[in-house]
Amino acid sequence: MKMTFRWYGKNVDPIPLKYIKQIPGVEGIVWALHDIPAGECWSVDCIEEVKMQTAKYNFNIDVVESVNVHEDIKLGLPSRKKYIENYKNTLKNLGRAGVKVVCYNFMPVFDWTRTDLYKPQSDGSTALFYEKAKVDNINPVKFLEQMSKQEGLLTMPGWEPERFSKIKELFEAYKEIKEDELWENLKYFLQEIIPAAQENGIKMAIHPDDPPWSIFGLPRIITCGDNIRKFLSLVDNPSNGLTLCSGSLGSCAKNDIAAMVREFGDRIYFAHIRNIRHFKNGDFAETSHKTSDGSLDITEIVKEYHDIGYKYYIRPDHGRHIWDEKCRPGYGLYDRSLGIMYILGLWDAFEKISASKGGTV
Repeated sequence: MKMTFRWYGKNVDPIPLKYIKQIPGVEGIVWALHDIPAGECWSVDCIEEVKMQTAKYNFNIDVVESVNVHEDIKLGLPSRKKYIENYKNTLKNLGRAGVKVVCYNFMPVFDWTRTDLYKPQSDGSTALFYEKAKVDNINPVKFLEQMSKQEGLLTMPGWEPERFSKIKELFEAYKEIKEDELWENLKYFLQEIIPAAQENGIKMAIHPDDPPWSIFGLPRIITCGDNIRKFLSLVDNPSNGLTLCSGSLGSCAKNDIAAMVREFGDRIYFAHIRNIRHFKNGDFAETSHKTSDGSLDITEIVKEYHDIGYKYYIRPDHGRHIWDEKCRPGYGLYDRSLGIMYILGLWDAFEKISASKGGTV
């Protein structure tokens, strides 16, 4: 297991690399060129600039999150060929820089949905929150207009201002796209991309839908174990794999994350670990990583990664906003650092127990 930390870049992320360096166990920076619009090729010079910045602190840049997929690819438009060629060239340039894993998603319109970015919690912190009734009972354009007023939202991947300028057109375009069509468009993309990724030494790791159900009538397909099996069979190649996000998939109480680690472990190239608390009305709140603070058994999830001998990349996903930290929603320094120490503490305990029992926990 290789611990990493997501960083949004110099002069953009309020957390400097010198602070991340002080978190025990962090080996790599999870990064992206967020200023480059989806569909454009990432240049060698821009990639090398990030590599030089992180090398000063002996961090690797093995994992990119994300190389966004242009909407024309998801929609299956003729123009997708141009954007797929740009994607292939980006993979080539990333491979030259030593990148090993590329995280991406295939969610229509936007990458993730919450209704409150700073929901007060009982301990005095704030956290990301999803209110089901609010999403179910509001026009999507009006909802997005309301959300855009929340501090920090438009700095987050998936909610870029250029997307907002095309929201109405995108919803209109997706009216005729059902799940079957989205599956076909994803298969076409994979058939084109996976050989290029393999040639350049890169594992592609799709991120599940967040939340893992349809919202505003948009199709969602990476939502559960059955659909993950289907996804992996579309192009059965070791370069076609997963980013297993416990919080995204865990938003649905029916998903057993530990069982998914057991089943798909050899194709999980990137792991996001975070906890959430379910409410009976369908709402959910993000919590600390500690098992007892949420509805997910983070202890069991980490144990499964340990037991399969997981050798790829892990990062703590979203944290609360604690100790009056001013930070990007979900991406502060303090709570994610606590999450890292919790995960590493569990891992160390399982290592100790395993050694005492001759290799089994």
